[in-house]
Amino acid sequence: MGETIPDGVRREVLEETGLIVEPLALTGVYKNMTRGVVALVFRCKATGGQLITNDEVTAFRWASESEIRNMVTEAFAVRILDALHEGAPAIRHHDGVSLM
Repeated sequence: MGETIPDGVRREVLEETGLIVEPLALTGVYKNMTRGVVALVFRCKATGGQLITNDEVTAFRWASESEIRNMVTEAFAVRILDALHEGAPAIRHHDGVSLM
């Protein structure tokens, strides 16, 4: 309850990737209309740590924008693509797979 949003971002990224990051900007707000889940996505700068795999993450790789579109569903690809571009945070709705 007492965790700030930036502290929560830092903790989640560290737990899932092993990287220490500094949140730079909110890049999008995404709501899964089917499940009622809202996700806030941030662009971050890595400041330390080392990439690690775990139960949730089995591998890491660099990918181009076109590769990202082919790797995951539209609902998840758009989060990464929005984070790659400057501007106001995107506000998007989806059904878990496709944008609505």
